[in-house]
Amino acid sequence: MFQSKATARQHFLGTREQRPHAEGLLTCAKQVLPDVHRVALYVSRGPEPQTGGLIDWLLASDREVLLPILYADNDLGWGIAPGAADLVPGRLGLSEPPTDLGSDAIATADLIICPAVAVARDGVRLGRGGGSYDRALARIRPGTPVWAAVYDAEIVEALPSDTHDHPVDAALTPTRLIPLRRSGDD
Repeated sequence: MFQSKATARQHFLGTREQRPHAEGLLTCAKQVLPDVHRVALYVSRGPEPQTGGLIDWLLASDREVLLPILYADNDLGWGIAPGAADLVPGRLGLSEPPTDLGSDAIATADLIICPAVAVARDGVRLGRGGGSYDRALARIRPGTPVWAAVYDAEIVEALPSDTHDHPVDAALTPTRLIPLRRSGDD
């Protein structure tokens, strides 16, 4: 087990950088995505599991996609994805939708697929360390499923966690959807 979040984060990010290419989530998501109207997703960067094809497919199948807008305080607002070509540059080199619906818009999503560096089998999600998604996930409607997008090798038995960490229900990889036992579930 990792002794700290920083050590775990460093390990998994280093491993990602060694990947020959980043794989996409579309093939698996097409097989496992529930019948939902609005999905909160993110625009992948670099070696993260790729979301571009998934965003395009969701939009082509008449679903709405909420994408994050990173605020100066690292909180997240949300906007409707207009299409990959219509995104605008955001903070820290992120691509964002041009219109901000506010931070509470995530509560309108039927499914959230969030980025993660790793995820534990008990639902603990390790992010990049800014706390943006933990704050955003605190605003979702009760019962809304939350999936963490990771690679198969980034699903581990245990990860360090803090009380403010929001657990996830499943890990979505390029090859499968793995239900997780959330912390506190019997």
